[in-house]
Amino acid sequence: MEIALVLGLLVIAIVLFASEKISVDIITIGLLVVLSISGILTPSEAFAGFSSDFMIILASIFVISGALSETGLLDKLGSKLIKGIKSRSLFIAYTMLITGSFSAFMNNTTVTALVTGPVVGMSRKLKISPSKVLIPVAYSSILGGTCTLIGTSTNVAVSGYIASVGLEPLHFFEIFWIGLILSVIGIIFMLIFWKRLLPDRAEGAFIEEYKIKQYLSEVIISEKSNLIGEYAFKSQLAKWNVKIIKIIRNKEEIIPGNLTKLQAKDLLLVECKVDDLIKVKEYTGLEVHADTITNKEIQSDKIRLMEVLITPGSPLLNRSLQDTRFRQNYDLVVLAIHRFNGMVSQKIGSLNLKIGDVLLVQGTEEATNAIRNSTEFSVMGDFRVNMFKERKGIFAAGIFLLAIIAGSLEWVPLSIAFLTAALVTVIVGALSVERAYETMNWKLLILIGGMSAFGTAMHNSGASEFLANSIIGILGGLGTTWVLTGFVILVILLTQPMSNAAAALVILPVAMDAAEILQADPRSFAIAIMLGASVSLITPFEPSCILVYGPGKYKFMDFIKAGVPLTIILLVIIMILVPIFWPL
Repeated sequence: MEIALVLGLLVIAIVLFASEKISVDIITIGLLVVLSISGILTPSEAFAGFSSDFMIILASIFVISGALSETGLLDKLGSKLIKGIKSRSLFIAYTMLITGSFSAFMNNTTVTALVTGPVVGMSRKLKISPSKVLIPVAYSSILGGTCTLIGTSTNVAVSGYIASVGLEPLHFFEIFWIGLILSVIGIIFMLIFWKRLLPDRAEGAFIEEYKIKQYLSEVIISEKSNLIGEYAFKSQLAKWNVKIIKIIRNKEEIIPGNLTKLQAKDLLLVECKVDDLIKVKEYTGLEVHADTITNKEIQSDKIRLMEVLITPGSPLLNRSLQDTRFRQNYDLVVLAIHRFNGMVSQKIGSLNLKIGDVLLVQGTEEATNAIRNSTEFSVMGDFRVNMFKERKGIFAAGIFLLAIIAGSLEWVPLSIAFLTAALVTVIVGALSVERAYETMNWKLLILIGGMSAFGTAMHNSGASEFLANSIIGILGGLGTTWVLTGFVILVILLTQPMSNAAAALVILPVAMDAAEILQADPRSFAIAIMLGASVSLITPFEPSCILVYGPGKYKFMDFIKAGVPLTIILLVIIMILVPIFWPL
């Protein structure tokens, strides 16, 4: 009975994770409640995952990564590192190497977001389509995470789980060499096949004026504006690099030319960066049309500015802001829309939303907090206009490096090392206390803590042993390596509808029970499962892949075409190398 209940809950969880109709943290908490009420888990077992040291490690990494990003250090460093490359193949290899190196020590989604802008800019200079470069960027950020314990949340979660069952946790650089080999193979694969496998979608849309992180917005010229009478292309707006796409004057649409002068009550459809949009908003005589919060700063203690990403499966897709009644439903105003795939020349309210669109929204703190767990889009974070805090950024990076050294050499426990580093970055002002809490990916923390407990439930109920015996019955005659291969393939398939960490934590108890039945090393099985969960590159549902989906103008099949062969190759490498590094 208990086995049937646990397996039934597992199937329900997978279906709900895949549908994205309910937030993953709500699903996870629901599982814990049912398992606790049924008596399969005790309260202490249900919540043990949330009190483990690997949760402290994950939370600390979020804070440190947030500090490095907030100070502008990574953005500036990433831009400088990829400048000066003239060869296209060398550019792809170098970009993947830099991205993977950052990702070994940081959240891969953050790294991808920071690198995408400079990469698109360099692609334009080299006259190469971004679609030829951005899939390699996303893949290298994912593979780079296989090099260290903190490279991905999956590694930290697996290490915490195997420690909870009495096995030795992973050492900081224990998986470095196999991770490095996987990353290098990914780079070599892309260098050989990037011309054949990756699409070229530069024609028509990749224009000279295209720049990453450009937002489309609407601005009204008031009757007291100093811009009245100025030529559109020589006005203060032009000096701020604000591009006027269209002028709507008395319901007449005008495409501006060299002799077009600005008039009072003109509604301008403009394209600009966020910091330039803020200049526009604060300039006397100009009003951002969508913003109805008057006489207040664009961002203050009560009014917040946030970026949200339109993701695959969102009910907002192919619908306009007017159709979705966005402002009424979310109590937020959309100041601007950022679209990666070319120019837009219509009002933002009637623009149908697409995958990869980023909405710049403004509202009260309560309203912005309310959408953080929304399944209709992904909150990329609060937007901050930061000056480059060079000293604080370098100091935060130094503290992070010191924590890595102290933890990897076991001078202090890894959790204490990273918690200390996170504390120091906040104390020195590299990140405020409020921002430290906001950088936490609470959904992921709840998911990992809860799914760790689900693994305990599978063990307590006998479900893991039942599944292990079933798989051994099917593959056992072929040998231990084939049984392990079956588990790795299964976790790769499960990472498509589920997060990598959740998929690994579901398979782990079953695989480790199978290892004990076969008299193999459960720890070796766990490491293979962990690596398998991290090399699933088949679909664009990974956050890093979603971030490049728009700017690369990709289609779903582009990831299938490039990801399937690379995933198969990496699977073979894992099955060859794991028994060598960690004998079965």
